[in-house]
Amino acid sequence: MAAHDFNFLLATDSYKITHYKQYPPNVSKIYSYFECRRKKGSQFNEVVFFGLQYLLKKYLTGPVVTEEKIQEAKLFYQMHFKQAVFDEEGWRKVLEKHDGRLPIRIKAVPEGRIIPRGNVLFTVENTDPNFYWLTNYIETMLVQMWYPITVATISREFKKILAKHLKATSGSLEGLDLKLHDFGYRGVSSQESAALGGAAHLVNFCSTDTVAGLLMAQRYYGCPMAGFSIPAAEHSTIISWGKSKEKEAFERLLDQFTTGPVSVVSDSYDIFNACKHIWGDKLKERVMERSQDSCLVIRPDSGDPAETLIEVIRILEECFGCSLNSVGYKVLPSYLRIIQGDGIDLQSVDEMDVYKQPVTDPSKGSKRGRLSLRRNSNGFLETIERGAGKPEEDLLVPVFENGNLIQDYSLEEIRKNARLWDDDLSPLHNDEHELLHNHIINGSH
Repeated sequence: MAAHDFNFLLATDSYKITHYKQYPPNVSKIYSYFECRRKKGSQFNEVVFFGLQYLLKKYLTGPVVTEEKIQEAKLFYQMHFKQAVFDEEGWRKVLEKHDGRLPIRIKAVPEGRIIPRGNVLFTVENTDPNFYWLTNYIETMLVQMWYPITVATISREFKKILAKHLKATSGSLEGLDLKLHDFGYRGVSSQESAALGGAAHLVNFCSTDTVAGLLMAQRYYGCPMAGFSIPAAEHSTIISWGKSKEKEAFERLLDQFTTGPVSVVSDSYDIFNACKHIWGDKLKERVMERSQDSCLVIRPDSGDPAETLIEVIRILEECFGCSLNSVGYKVLPSYLRIIQGDGIDLQSVDEMDVYKQPVTDPSKGSKRGRLSLRRNSNGFLETIERGAGKPEEDLLVPVFENGNLIQDYSLEEIRKNARLWDDDLSPLHNDEHELLHNHIINGSH
């Protein structure tokens, strides 16, 4: 059920308030679709679809139109436009005829599915011919899907890279879902951004410090606990001891957290000195007393990541030794691990547009008619236009209709949809990608 104090009538671009006056007089049906457009040179060829269920549950389900909200919107838009352009009568009809529920139908691909760019992700249409203007009224909110889609997509791309190297250097994918940890809470613009981005990361991984993302997965995707963390130091807890007592600060962590892993940021003054003379000498026996289940995780947090990590690993090998794994790679003792904290720049997906064909950018051209998404005989996903698709082949699933949520996905289902396949571990060369795209425009396994 949508939040009681949220006024849906105020959740759109100002200019859309006037659109009910602009459509042709005989219009009774508006049908829109959303896609992540594909452009030549795009960083990624496919996206992970995620986040729609949250928006539907939080903002659109149940009675979202009340007389109180109509009056609030009427007053607001009168002041905003300095003229009477708000469709008070139209919204009151929604209230009276549909009990304040939105006469809208949304069909979407199952969340977590991997969809080639340029294909339809979800469609929106009015179910009552009197309220055709509602379809694009909610576009503003639905376009915000770009953010969880982007984070889930980039997170999965990192998972591909990690999986490839983990497989090559260890012979298995054990522990893959813990290899990328989310520290993004402080790096976003709002509480809701933290929740959306944090939950999107949890589609692919189970390691996070972003509590907001865990709560979103719990409340909107039926997962009691989607991610895990360990006790960890930050610079403030270390430097509060003073430079001369860095060793005591480290030892305090070992004393306080004896039964599980503990992460200690170790570059407050000199990461190399800390690894060689404190961890590798003064506290060496204390470190070696720990087990795999209570390992020490050393965290470098500054300098060039590659250069710093290599030197840290070299020092720790010198102090604690190493062993060779089944595929011949050196591994630190099981009681000792390293975590690298480093910023990640997220590249936004292209803005989603409908109903246009600019001559300057053909990629923004609209698909025609009623759309469906199917897997063709060659195994590729493709969008079928002009209502030519067969209903039994359509991968778009009804998720929302007339104010009711129809499909409720669990995070477990979404993670299954987003899992890596063998092909993800051995990406094709660029020329092979081009060959596939030449065979089928929207193609991807």
